[in-house]
Amino acid sequence: MKKDRILVVEDDEDSAQVLMAYLNREGFEALHVADGMAALAEHARWHPDLILLDVMLPGLDGYKVMSAIRQHAQTPVIMVTAVGDTARRINSLLYGADDYVVKPYDPGEVMARVHAVLRRWRSQTATRRQELRHEALIVDVEASEARVHDGDRVQALELTRTEFGLLAMLMGTPTRLFTRSELMEGCLPESGAAERVVDAHIYNLRRKLEHAGVSGVLLTVRGLGYRFRSVA
Repeated sequence: MKKDRILVVEDDEDSAQVLMAYLNREGFEALHVADGMAALAEHARWHPDLILLDVMLPGLDGYKVMSAIRQHAQTPVIMVTAVGDTARRINSLLYGADDYVVKPYDPGEVMARVHAVLRRWRSQTATRRQELRHEALIVDVEASEARVHDGDRVQALELTRTEFGLLAMLMGTPTRLFTRSELMEGCLPESGAAERVVDAHIYNLRRKLEHAGVSGVLLTVRGLGYRFRSVA
């Protein structure tokens, strides 16, 4: 059976070796790099199944690495940060992280989060429909791609993993009201962030859709949650 590949991006050698030892013990195939440029190179070459990504890195920091990866891939990412304040944690999620851990951490907890994120990703992949469509907007849930068609012109939407998950979840059941807690459970169940982080993700998603010419499809139900606009 093929082992899941975990890319560890960490410039602290001692921390990296502890994570590598735990990952190997858990049955993963692990690879360590110490800077952002090497992380991008190994992501393109090695195609990991998940990335453990430190925020503070020499050269490109973790957020820049995340942004570069999210331009062309939806690889699950767990951010590792030494800063425990709420704003920084929410920032990690908004950049497209699937989860985060704060140093100093328990390596056993990190392993539990790795398993949980991979399990959620497989579950979402297994239950996805091929394509969701609404007028010019097409969401290919199997390929994790969203695009807008305008005649012969096709514009790809550069969405974070969480934004894509929210769009697919809302679009998959048009007219159904989803509460913030339901959207958190479906797209960020292990994050531990406040439910209001959903509002920030929806705001960014709306902005990207409107920039591509798709407006008025994500409806706010005041005090309750969100739903996708029904087809007239």
